[in-house]
Amino acid sequence: MKKPQPQTVKRPIDIVIDEYDSFHQKPSNRIVNYICVPLIVFSVVGFVWSLPFPQLKFLGPYISFLNWASFLIAFTIYYYMKLSPILSYIMLLILFGLVYIVIQVQTAERSGTLLPQVCVFIFVMANIAQFIGYRIEGKKPTFANEFKFMLTAPVWLLGLVMKKVGVKY
Repeated sequence: MKKPQPQTVKRPIDIVIDEYDSFHQKPSNRIVNYICVPLIVFSVVGFVWSLPFPQLKFLGPYISFLNWASFLIAFTIYYYMKLSPILSYIMLLILFGLVYIVIQVQTAERSGTLLPQVCVFIFVMANIAQFIGYRIEGKKPTFANEFKFMLTAPVWLLGLVMKKVGVKY
């Protein structure tokens, strides 16, 4: 007598990544996303970092590290933690690296107006490229999925890298 096969339950991270992956099957669209996803993440973090934040005196020398981007990063990492703790830890390190680059760009410019302009430009150009990728794919996500995909795209890309190097997440 044949034993029934146990049903595998998909983890939440697999469901989210599979949904995003279904919109990125053609190689040219995947290449567009390999380039545009990091650019979009950088531009969002950089732009939100540059938004004015209330000056809280009790923070002392750490005032420059607590801003709206800190809250965005905390929310994002919490979301990723619910999906996959390992991916959330790696994404936190990657986001720290992006914040370091943002701080370097901000320090290099004296006036403080270049960072938001550069980030908006990068964001617009990368999204235009992604829309071209969706056109190549022939499958465009709904408007509601676009916002969800902004959070999903970085872990999708990181998941691909993790699979390539043979690390389970």
